[in-house]
Amino acid sequence: MIKEDYYKVLDVGKGASQDEIKRTYRKMALKYHPDKNPGDKQAEAKFKAAAEAYEVLSDPEKRKRYDQFGHEGLRGGDTRGFGNFEDIFDAFGDIFGGGGSIFEEFFGGRTRQTSKRGASLRCDISMEFKDVATGIEKTIELTKNDFCEECRGTGARKGTSPVSCPYCKGHGEIHQRQGFFTLRTTCPKCQGSGKLIETPCKKCSGHGVYPKKSSIKVQVPAGIEDGARLRVTGQGESGANGAQPGDLYCDIHVQPHPIFQRQDYDIICEYPITFTQAALGCEIEVPTILGKLRKVRIPAGTQSDEVIPVKGEGIPHVRGYGKGNLLVHIVVETPSKLTPRQEELLREFAESEHKNVTPKQKSFFQKVKKLF
Repeated sequence: MIKEDYYKVLDVGKGASQDEIKRTYRKMALKYHPDKNPGDKQAEAKFKAAAEAYEVLSDPEKRKRYDQFGHEGLRGGDTRGFGNFEDIFDAFGDIFGGGGSIFEEFFGGRTRQTSKRGASLRCDISMEFKDVATGIEKTIELTKNDFCEECRGTGARKGTSPVSCPYCKGHGEIHQRQGFFTLRTTCPKCQGSGKLIETPCKKCSGHGVYPKKSSIKVQVPAGIEDGARLRVTGQGESGANGAQPGDLYCDIHVQPHPIFQRQDYDIICEYPITFTQAALGCEIEVPTILGKLRKVRIPAGTQSDEVIPVKGEGIPHVRGYGKGNLLVHIVVETPSKLTPRQEELLREFAESEHKNVTPKQKSFFQKVKKLF
């Protein structure tokens, strides 16, 4: 299914400011909000599409990738998927005022009771330079608040259940009328959950979650860059009372290589050759990122700092197609120590140069003559 352009979804131009994007999204959210359009599937689809577009365009880094590569540039990244309305309300609490139902204050709509989503976590993944060419699976060991199997996440001791809060009668809110207005505040007794736990679970102390050591396998795709961030959905901390878990964000650190340097999807390898190899031409063997050796022909007359590309020996594109090249950066070395015979031969060569000036040197002297 082809996704519609995010700028068209929000009806803004590509040069729109962050404030303009936020204002436009809020208008669309108000227009297509599920509380205002109950049962309207088309409105629901537009509401979700607008949230997805806003999530990308409101983030400078994601917006930059999207502007460069379109939807393909967001694959494998940390873009959130909105499976339901609760995900959207949780992600954009500043837009919806925290509870999600922004129409309640205007139309007196239903109270939305939602358990708080689990906290997201962050970790660091260090990988070798060569692993960027193939991708790698890493196992992350961490301690996080996990779902309590003893009470099934309810927080109540096995055999018991949470009871309705008598203070707010299970609504999670206290309503106080002041003239024509109704003031709604979070219930101080149950903290907005609408329920009380009379007999807490011994394992989790009534929280529904408890600290647990976990091993999480993370697939790091080939082509990923140093400093990139991977999002592993649902591998953060578990939410209270069975709410959705948070996510795990992995910051990638690629170790430097003693020979290779990365330039986009190309690999640069600095290769030293002698003066005679450069002048007469030769064949050299150049290492690749996967450890193979590739034969490369150096043409006669090659100059220092020339670059010879070896196609397809670079880094795979993170979007899954094509590879960069291996760029062999030639450095012509000047010998610092010579044998008497080598010095004699070079002096003979130097004498011949006075009779047969090299093209670049001849061009340089011609320019000098014009200046003076």
